[in-house]
Amino acid sequence: MTLDDLATLIASRKGADPETSWTAKLFAKGPEKCAEKFGEEAIEAIIEAVKGDKAKLTSEAADVIYHLLVMLAARDVSLDDVVAELARRQGTSGIAEKASRS
Repeated sequence: MTLDDLATLIASRKGADPETSWTAKLFAKGPEKCAEKFGEEAIEAIIEAVKGDKAKLTSEAADVIYHLLVMLAARDVSLDDVVAELARRQGTSGIAEKASRS
């Protein structure tokens, strides 16, 4: 499954029955809950990265990516929007890009 496939699947769950879909259940709880869940998963990934367990980090990273896409969709930000922003930054030093945000 590609990230595009996953993003499309997640978007298709908007308005679905929360009793039959975890994604729909997250959407039903609102964007704030989606953001909270993303944060929880990010922390779990950080913990596994520090521990050095490759298999567990891989699993947690998958959870992070899924929950990031859910959080974005909850606020009507598409994966294409994020990819376009990355493309806009291409060729710009990370240090210079960060300084331009100040």
